[in-house]
Amino acid sequence: MEEQKLVAVPFALVGIFVTDKPVEESIRTDMTPEELEKLQELLARFLFKEGVRVAIYPSVVPPEQAQDAVKELEQLIFGEGEEG
Repeated sequence: MEEQKLVAVPFALVGIFVTDKPVEESIRTDMTPEELEKLQELLARFLFKEGVRVAIYPSVVPPEQAQDAVKELEQLIFGEGEEG
């Protein structure tokens, strides 16, 4: 049986949200692991073809900090060794 080689490719979703509250009061901080898993499943199903898995790091960052957020996610995924 041939071993499957997985490749992780960073991606970003860009959007805006509109609020009349301070930004800190507009972002949920109580997302459950189950909600995060469901969101990842929805993104995978609607954005990608079958067989693609999605891992997300839900965070709202200014554009100048986006690259650092992607690096942090990459470290979360690969920092403790590769799993296949």
